[in-house]
Amino acid sequence: MYKRLTTSRYLVPLLAGLGAMLCITALSSLGSANQSSVWLMAPFGATMVILFGLPESPLAQPRNIIIGHLLTTATGLSVAALVGVTPWSMGLAVGLAVSLMMLTNTTHPPAGANPLVVMLAGEHWGFLLTPVAAGTVLIVAFGVAYHRLISGQRYPKQWL
Repeated sequence: MYKRLTTSRYLVPLLAGLGAMLCITALSSLGSANQSSVWLMAPFGATMVILFGLPESPLAQPRNIIIGHLLTTATGLSVAALVGVTPWSMGLAVGLAVSLMMLTNTTHPPAGANPLVVMLAGEHWGFLLTPVAAGTVLIVAFGVAYHRLISGQRYPKQWL
């Protein structure tokens, strides 16, 4: 019994780290293979913590990951297009993004950084498709396969 508990204490974090590593490596490889598209953004690193470390959390569910990232990215792009990028507009975009995620039950904390990412990097609407939409769908698909085939954890707990 003691050995089993000790093993699982270390096994779960190691499997979470392995899943995060493999998922980011896969996304990064897609970007390397196709120089014209980007498949990564910094908030995806934080998504890995929730998806692989806490897969049963409501914050890790597919709806939250995909819609949370899409909603907040669109918010940042919209605010930048409407009022430009200033300290005030960056605060406004993040505040709106947090409110919209909460109102739509799609809260995903890493996505809260997306308005800042798009505003500071000067991204355009194409960023919403790649890396955000394509990346989040691939992240969720990878998470489903990984948890079912390797970690043995139940994921997803709910789709919508």
